[in-house]
Parts: sequence; C-alpha cells; structure tokens
Amino acid sequence: MKVIATNISKPTTIVWNGKEEQTGIYKYPVNEPIFLGKSDVEKDTVIDRKHHGGIDKACYLFSADNYEYWKNLYPNLDWNWGMFGENITVEGLNESTLRIGNIYTVGECKVQITQPREPCYKLGIRFGTQKVLKEFIEHQFPGTYIKVLKEGNVKTGDSFELMEESDNSLTIQQYYNLLYAKVKDEEIIKTAITNSTLPEHKREKLKKYL
Repeated sequence: MKVIATNISKPTTIVWNGKEEQTGIYKYPVNEPIFLGKSDVEKDTVIDRKHHGGIDKACYLFSADNYEYWKNLYPNLDWNWGMFGENITVEGLNESTLRIGNIYTVGECKVQITQPREPCYKLGIRFGTQKVLKEFIEHQFPGTYIKVLKEGNVKTGDSFELMEESDNSLTIQQYYNLLYAKVKDEEIIKTAITNSTLPEHKREKLKKYL
C-alpha cells in the first residue's frame, strides 16, 4: 500500500436543516508531510469530536483504487484527492483483505487498522446529494480508520509495511457489512467480539445479536 496523497482541511461552514454548522470533510492535498498524532492529524480540522478523531479514529484512509468508480457515478464534481474526507489516500488499500488489528509502519509512524468509516450526512453535502450515503454503504469499500501507535510524519510516496498481522481474521469489509446487514452472520459476530482492536462499546453492541 502506497501513499498517493496527504490531505487536510480548514473549517468550512455548511447549512444543514436550516442551520449553519462547520465541518472538516472538505479535505484537499498538501505538498508537505502531515503529522499523525495520537488523537488526530496536526493542522487538520476535526469539528465533531464525538464521531471523529480520538484514539481509535486518529486518521482516516481511503483507497485511491476506488476513485474511478465514484468519478463515473459523479462526473460533474470537482475531483481531487481527499474527496471522501480522508487524511491519506492510499493506493492498493483493499478492505476485503485488510484485517482489523493489523499493524503497519508508514513514514515515521506505526499504525493499527481499527474500523471502517460509517458515512454521515456531511459526505452527502460534499457530493451534493444524500443518496451517496446508500451508494457508499452498498459499494462496501468504506476506507478505514487507524490508531497511531507511534506518532510522526507521513508523506506522499511512503509505503505501508506490514509489521504485525492480526491473529483475528475479521476484515474491514466483513465488519462493515455486518454493521449494515439486516440479518447478521453469527460467526462473523463471534469473530468481531473477540477482536480486541475494535472499541469495547462496538463489541458490546454486537453481543445482543447472539
């Protein structure tokens, strides 16, 4: 997996349900390295700290490989890296094989794969339509959040090198599909609740389905 772009944002004012609010989803590429901290990316904008940022969501990765799919659906948008609100655009990131708990080195950092992105209305605002949320869920390639185990700089051209593979087989895509499935696979639930990288409140919520 290779870093194609590093992206940050400034606060942007939007209107939602008749009220003004700010968002950090309008990320764009920068030419300099970005510093991955324990709870967020330095100089980036994180407005809603309840749902973004923090130890388990310090940085968001999205695959460059999926951009063409979305460009075909929305050809009239002003396309650039960072379109999905990701801090790092990564070539070769595949959620169907990427395991929750895997540890990688990238640039000066050591990071751990934690959980997929669950889309909210702000993605719809950037795309100009809320229908993108359903499309995003159905596409099954949501990108991933990471935990920063060792802080440092990451720059375009850096590679993710696998340092430690999770002994739990749960992939980002399996967990993502589990979240939105009307009928949930018990075996995948059992795998998820034994994955210590997933936040405890996520695992506790799944237990009720067993």
